[in-house]
Amino acid sequence: MDTKRMAICAISGFLSLALGGTVMAGGPADDKLVIDGEIEIITRTAAPDGHPLGELISGWHYRTEETRALEADSFQNPGMLYVERGAEIWNTVEGDAGKSCASCHEDASETMKGVGASYPKWNEAAGKPFNIELQINECREANMGAKPYKFDAADQKALTTYIKHQSLGMPVGIDLSTGAMQEWWDKGKEVYYTRTGQLNLACATCHEGYNGMFIRADHLSQGNVNGFPTYRLKQADMVSLHNRFRGCIRDTRAEFPPAFSDSLMALEVYVTWRSSGLSVETPAVRQ
Repeated sequence: MDTKRMAICAISGFLSLALGGTVMAGGPADDKLVIDGEIEIITRTAAPDGHPLGELISGWHYRTEETRALEADSFQNPGMLYVERGAEIWNTVEGDAGKSCASCHEDASETMKGVGASYPKWNEAAGKPFNIELQINECREANMGAKPYKFDAADQKALTTYIKHQSLGMPVGIDLSTGAMQEWWDKGKEVYYTRTGQLNLACATCHEGYNGMFIRADHLSQGNVNGFPTYRLKQADMVSLHNRFRGCIRDTRAEFPPAFSDSLMALEVYVTWRSSGLSVETPAVRQ
């Protein structure tokens, strides 16, 4: 199949969904996620008040049996390589101040426990929510005298994965009462439901209206973000949340905004709230 025909087929698949065409039903697997036979992960839970769905279901349930098994075994999980690299970075001195992350925060298994489950948080000085990546860059510049990471740099993903992994199994829960977090939640909700691009699709089109269905060969989940950064088998790489946001926006045939832009930070606040109560799975494994 030539490039032009492939593009037409891809667009046709999305148009079928956008215009209400037939999509195959799938449904989440009925299974439990227990990592290494020890850490039971909350993959189904009641939705918080005001949520449009009655039950929250982790994207883990929407994957194949083989993919689910990879996440359940830390030895087999390819994302654990990024956790190991993140541990190295944590203890590496870098920058003019002669410090590492550990110089200030010591043992990450103690000081970072729960941190990944509670971000984004309001940053008063910046006047906006900060996610883990932005907080890392602020610490690098202000405390270590090191250069900030460029978006999706390998070490940024590894360190973010390592920090999030310290909250493995803990329920996601962000504080909307601080600063202007509620305003950013409102803005994020607007982004989530706004149709964009040539295909006129919103986040909600797939992840709310059609979750549990198949679009082409992809099984649509609720779009919960408790597993990010996530190892995606199709890319053989760790994928950050803002990379995934931009990929979805690209698939609607719209121009995607820069990572950590106000619109994407607002979207992160909103979709993280939509995942409230599900366990942190980082590094999750998806197809």
